[in-house]
Amino acid sequence: MTEPTSPTKMQEVAGIALPDTPLVQAALQFARNHLDDIAYNHVMRCTLFGIAISDRIPALQDRDRELHAVAALLHDLGWDRTGTFVSPDKRFEVDGANAARDFVRRSDFKHDWDEHRVQLLWDAIALHTQPDIAWHKEAEVKATQLGIFADFGGVAVLRSFDLELSEAEWLDICKEYPRVGFKEGVKSVLCGLCASKPATTFDNFVGDFGEQFAVSGYARQGRRFIDLFTRMED
Repeated sequence: MTEPTSPTKMQEVAGIALPDTPLVQAALQFARNHLDDIAYNHVMRCTLFGIAISDRIPALQDRDRELHAVAALLHDLGWDRTGTFVSPDKRFEVDGANAARDFVRRSDFKHDWDEHRVQLLWDAIALHTQPDIAWHKEAEVKATQLGIFADFGGVAVLRSFDLELSEAEWLDICKEYPRVGFKEGVKSVLCGLCASKPATTFDNFVGDFGEQFAVSGYARQGRRFIDLFTRMED
């Protein structure tokens, strides 16, 4: 197995030490090129929140910090504003994981990424909406999800799970990468997925948006696992 690069150079962003490797810099630009302002600010907050939280958890101290940063920065490529990475038939998490994997494999730094590192990157992104699974996976997978959990949950929810992030850190990161329009932006993206590729939403939380906001023509009934189960012959 190729030993992961251990970043020695860091850049401070909103008071948080972000790994400053050529691949992280490339991932920052890649995210900027493919995400709108709302999604880009979201992935930046998730990256910084995840670093701040994970750095306080002993079991996550030895994580591959470059991998964590790249996964967090690229985790929402399935929301790609250009449409390049949005498939007609895959969950958005899988679209993002596939796009990030291809990004690394095409990069000038692919020699530093053996299949194990690439698989961890894929898993971290594919499972980023599944804390009940991701928190029991490898350190990099958990660290990536923790930052996303923080952006949706806030400091009070983090504390209820014994996860530490200070109010000052939250405010500094949100000042640097504002949450303006975030709630409506998420609603728009997820309702859009229910409209454009509903089959990818019936068995997961995205379908909740289709139902809650009455997306035109959207219906889970008859397409859920329980519907398949009840029709199954004994």
